Amino acid sequence: MSHIIVNANRSAGVINKNIYGHFSEHLGRCIYGGLANADGTLRTDVVAALKELHVPVLRWPGGCFADTYHWMDGVGPKAQRKTIVNTNWGGVTEDNAFGTHEFMALCRELGCEPYISGNVGSGTVQEFSDWVEYCNMPGRSPMADLRRKNGQEAPFNVRYWGIGNETWGGGGNMRPEFYADLCRQYSSFLRSYSPDLKPFRIACGASEDDYNWTRRVVESAGRVIDAISLHYYTIPGDNWGVKGSATEFDRDIFYHTLYRTLWMEELIENHSRIIRRFAKGRDIGLAVDEWGTWYDVEPGTNPGFLFQQNTMRDALVAAVNLNIFNNHCDTVIMANIAQMVNVLQAMVLTDGDKLLLTPTYHVFRMYREHQDARQLETYAETRLLGSEAEPVPDLHVSASEGADGTLLVTAVNLSDTDACPAQVLLTGRKAGAVTAETLAGAPAAHNTFAAPDHVHPLPLEVRCTDSGFAAQLPPCSVTAFRVRTE
Repeated sequence: MSHIIVNANRSAGVINKNIYGHFSEHLGRCIYGGLANADGTLRTDVVAALKELHVPVLRWPGGCFADTYHWMDGVGPKAQRKTIVNTNWGGVTEDNAFGTHEFMALCRELGCEPYISGNVGSGTVQEFSDWVEYCNMPGRSPMADLRRKNGQEAPFNVRYWGIGNETWGGGGNMRPEFYADLCRQYSSFLRSYSPDLKPFRIACGASEDDYNWTRRVVESAGRVIDAISLHYYTIPGDNWGVKGSATEFDRDIFYHTLYRTLWMEELIENHSRIIRRFAKGRDIGLAVDEWGTWYDVEPGTNPGFLFQQNTMRDALVAAVNLNIFNNHCDTVIMANIAQMVNVLQAMVLTDGDKLLLTPTYHVFRMYREHQDARQLETYAETRLLGSEAEPVPDLHVSASEGADGTLLVTAVNLSDTDACPAQVLLTGRKAGAVTAETLAGAPAAHNTFAAPDHVHPLPLEVRCTDSGFAAQLPPCSVTAFRVRTE
């Protein structure tokens, strides 16, 4: 019997709902054929599925694509929009049918906040400043008048703005000191056009453990930014050239993947310490605005489209990351999984007019009540799995308390073979009614268009005890307990 302790008397703070954010880039079939039809209109079936996740914030248009994207090409009559070549992803030609207005329509349908990543790599300060004015100016101005001419009277009120993407690499191959100066310059012209809407400026942060980048940017530009980003992908292969299959892997690779996923906690703790040290008293958050699994593309697909299947292994990766973000809600203010549809660790896969929900989708739905809830301290009694060099705990947990007093306890059993009898002990609260659902299956189990419901959540039997409750967690599973307290 493994013990999980949930201490309702201690908390790191409120879990920012934006931790459950998503990412939609002009990459492969994420936009066209995924979120939208070829003419830029929204796919109602995909949007309906995504609404169930209560998506809080959506990042667009990239990614790498953002630093080649010129927003004026994507507004106005569609027949007059400029055609472009997506040089980052597959070399395909796009007609800009999906631009700012279409993205805002998607956000309205989903009920989420837009997060726009601006072009610093190949754009200008004026271009970025004009985009903010176009989106946010309520009065009369050249850009506000252009927005009205294009059919939108009221401002879009975009709060979140990313100042470039991966400027240390494809976004400009910059040194941190050079980018920090650019960040200060761009931030100066991201103006507030309403006393009720101050732009939230997110600086381009580090890749993985480049702690020097975080230090230099925060040290130099910290007074003009609100957050700095972090990008980390779980790659089970030896290098970016050979990442491994999404569905064909052995037990060693399974545990290696989980081990690399758990590194996220160390990255967050180290970057957060650097931010606190060099922020000079300013409250600067950490935005993990690209994360997820990255494998070799599915055989026979365009290598530039990054299309991969999604298995129970991915569900565990998602759940572990979300648990980590929850438990570090005092510093992590946003996270955006890559990506929403048909790309990398997607929520939804499409094939023509067909659609399926991935195991990762189900994890996000099961975890959605953590959004804006009060994080609770948790402790799991664990045993180690995997190799001696790369140990993995068999249990990983987080918990929160909603405004109505309901607790959500999310537990991941990382063992590929063994069920885990778990005793959950509550401190500071007494359990009343407890319900649970679990997502479980073999590590490589996944949904296909022929069998779209092969992997889906099922009810789990729970037994109440004097000190909490108990349940048998299936191997390779993600379980959500909803606890009504007395």
